[in-house]
Parts: sequence; structure tokens; C-alpha cells
Amino acid sequence: MPEPLKVALVAGEASGDALGAGLIRELREREPDAIFFGIGGPAMAAAGCECWRPMEDISLMGFDELLSRGPGIFRLRKDLARQLAQRKPDVFVGIDVPDFNLSLERKLRRQGTPAIHYVSPTVWAWRKYRVRRIRDSVSHMLTLFPFEARFYEEHGVPVTFVGHPLADRIPEEPDRNASRLQLGLSAEARVLALLPGSRQSELRRHAELFVESATWLARRDPELQFIATFVDDVTRDQFAAALQARPDAPDVRLWLRESAAVLGAADVALLASGTAALEAALLRTPMVVTYRLGWFSHWLVRRMANVKFFSMPNHLASEPVVPELIQDAATPEALGTLVRDLLDDPDRRARMGREFDAMYRDLRRGADQRAAQCVIRIARGEGCG
Repeated sequence: MPEPLKVALVAGEASGDALGAGLIRELREREPDAIFFGIGGPAMAAAGCECWRPMEDISLMGFDELLSRGPGIFRLRKDLARQLAQRKPDVFVGIDVPDFNLSLERKLRRQGTPAIHYVSPTVWAWRKYRVRRIRDSVSHMLTLFPFEARFYEEHGVPVTFVGHPLADRIPEEPDRNASRLQLGLSAEARVLALLPGSRQSELRRHAELFVESATWLARRDPELQFIATFVDDVTRDQFAAALQARPDAPDVRLWLRESAAVLGAADVALLASGTAALEAALLRTPMVVTYRLGWFSHWLVRRMANVKFFSMPNHLASEPVVPELIQDAATPEALGTLVRDLLDDPDRRARMGREFDAMYRDLRRGADQRAAQCVIRIARGEGCG
């Protein structure tokens, strides 16, 4: 009787946890006796992964956090490599967090374990020289976006474009009224969604900015309703504290893990660049994007970036379609003005929606299934074309 497939996985943030959970479910459909272990979050654990450490232990945001938390994370990675050597997985899947996973993948690959990296680092956007390290570290790259696969093909890295699981989970015709009904909102209300980020470090930089922007908007449009969603209690409480610190802040209804409903119900979203921007686009929700980095991270990005835009919708669109305000340009007045202009311009929202429709069609490919097929083939030594 053949040994069960052993799959090691490492994810370090909420979006990677969701990707890992979807992959595990699809692998179990094909390999019912498969064993999963590594580092992940609650979704991966619920799907059947034996999580040795919480994913927050390896999550870093920028070079500023690297200075304070880096040594502990390096020790953790060394311990993890030792554990994986003992368990001898048939394949390793590193889900995003490239600063942690690529070194681990390189070591495992040299020891004979095939190493798959799921979710391309933004090597096409900045620090392009990293592609040499990626080529040495991974057996195969799984990308969520088609232009990433083209980049790796040009640089000799085995790659498969699998599509994006978010597109698979979102219906072809999102029902805004149903989302509003779910959240108890009127169909006639003007609604702004606020998504200031999924990490505690992002909330530290964004919470006050988003509260001040909402306050600026509420003074000019008292009928505007505000809703917000967060990945956990900690980030929600960070935002709630920022609201309480501002006596004239508007009422903002706070939700946990309801990004699809919150974005689906909104006329416009104000959000931090990241997975939320892609989800908003796939739900066809017009948006304004912002982001603030630590000063050192921003200094490095400005000098090493190969692209002009932060948000994924602007990289996927035929031309930049989403307004962005980054770092010092992101003030409450500037963000509020962009949001208000978008709320008041239905033609512009419709044009944005048409661009988002095209993105949706490109990315809806059955990503979990395609990724699972590739993992099994590589684990068996067959390769994945």
C-alpha cells in the first residue's frame, strides 16, 4: 500500500491562509489520505493542516519590522527546517512571505524536496535582481496573475499561471442589494467601505488617517454611511480606538471577516493597497487606494521600484484606472476629495466597472484545482507544464 502524500506548507498572512486552505481541500479531494503540516492560520488548520506555529510568528511588514523582529524569525526558520527534515515531506509549498519562504525552499530543494512557491513575489515591480535567487530556490512557481507567468518564462523559472481563487469564489454578477440586506443597509443609502489593512502594523499607520478621512467626508455629506471590516479582533479594536479618540468621528459599523459583503454593499471603497483592492475589483466596486510605509521601507521602494503604481487593479487594467495616494500624499482632505468625486460621478464608476469585468474574466480559472494538480504532479516527479 503506497504511503500517504505528505505536504508541508508555510503561510504568513490572512490571504495566504485562505490560499493554503483552498489548496488543502482540493488536494484532499484527490489524495484523501494526504497529510498536511507546517505553519498557517485558522483556515488552514480547519482544512486539516497540523500547524506547528501561528502564522503571525513569521509575518513581517517592511524593513522596519525586520530590524526588531528579524533575529527571532531567523531562529524560527532554522528550527522549522530541522523539523521538516525529520518529517521528510514529498513536497513543500511556500505560500507568499518570500523573505521567509525562499531561503527555506532553497535549503529543502538542495536536500531533495521539491519546493513550490505559491504567489509570486513582486520581483517584477521592484528588486528585479531577486529573480536569480528565485530560480535557485524553487522547483516551480505558481502565479495568480498572467503577466507574472510571462515574466518568469522570460527568466527561465518553471511556472504555471493558476488564476486567482478570489475570482472563483465571486459570482459573475455580484448582487449589491443582497450584500446590503445581509448587513442591514438600505438599498438607497450612499455607502462607503473602509478597509485600512489586515496587519496590526498597517492599522498603526492607517487607522487615524482613515478615521480623519471619514470625518472629513461626513461633514460634507451627513447622509453618507460608513462600514468597515477587519480580519481579527485585534485590528478591529485598533480601529475602534482610533474612532473613540476622535469625538466628531462619524458612526462606522465594524464587521469581522466580512470583506466580500462589505465591499459588495458599498458604492465606493477607501482601502489600503493589498488583497482588498483586488477583491474590490472582482466585486466591481469602485475604489480609492492609499498606503503608508515605514520611512525606511518607503525610502528603499522609491529607489528600487520598477513600476509607478501600488494597487494590483492598476497593473491588470489596460490603463491605470484606480486613483492612488501614497505616503505623504495621503491626507484626509485629498483622500476625501477623491472618494467624493467618485461617489458623485456614476459614469466614472461605470467605466471602472467595465475594466473590473475584464479582470474578473481573466482571473477566473479554477485556481485551487489547478494548483492542486500541479502540486501532485511535482510531488510525483512528473513536472507541471
